[in-house]
Amino acid sequence: MPASFHPESFDIGAFDLEITLRDAALDEANRPTRRMLANACIGVDPFDAYYASLELFEALQAVHEECADAKAKLARILSTRCDDFQRCLYYSLAGRGVVQMLEDFEWLLHILRGRAKISADLLRHGGDVQVAHTPYICDEPDGPIAAANPDFELGASWLIDPELGGRLSD
Repeated sequence: MPASFHPESFDIGAFDLEITLRDAALDEANRPTRRMLANACIGVDPFDAYYASLELFEALQAVHEECADAKAKLARILSTRCDDFQRCLYYSLAGRGVVQMLEDFEWLLHILRGRAKISADLLRHGGDVQVAHTPYICDEPDGPIAAANPDFELGASWLIDPELGGRLSD
């Protein structure tokens, strides 16, 4: 980078933090689950979206690895009486196979990590950040929520994953 480069000397106007998510949501090369995840994150605060997604990813990964209390953590996340964002993400992927779920979350986290970093950099330097209106009208669930029972049974998508060579017909 040239010594005379000063990023603060460029007025780029309002930066649209949603552009990467919109592109990912519209890209037909992305599988449908990834497009759903991208759409679900549009309008969610960059830091909230990243950390909520990371928390859910880590819980799913821990359940997959059969870590102690992992199912209790996942049950707690899905039964929390707050907005439906994490439930929306989870149920967008539920039943798709645990490997695909984790791959799709890693893909999403890559996008959300960059979005949060750009947001932080712009806010730190007085930039104008443009975010879509939050999709959530209130801070409570809209409808029934999952039970907080940590003894839930894992379905076939956790046990017979096509990505791991299993088939439901086996």
